[in-house]
Amino acid sequence: MKRTLLPGGHLVIMTFATDDPKKCSGLDIVQYDVEKMQTELGDGFELVKTGYEVHMTPAGKGQQFAYFHFTSRPKT
Repeated sequence: MKRTLLPGGHLVIMTFATDDPKKCSGLDIVQYDVEKMQTELGDGFELVKTGYEVHMTPAGKGQQFAYFHFTSRPKT
């Protein structure tokens, strides 16, 4: 992403939120909050907005997802 996204370009990522189960469909998942996502991306991105959305699973349970909207910072 750092090599291909132009400065000022937009990046939107949606992940599992930190307050839901540790598995999905029997598989281990990774959960993210703002701090963890910023650590993963590094200094090249600036957070614009974050939010949450509840997805209803086939079993009828709500599963919370977090989304993160970043812009790419100018390369130095």
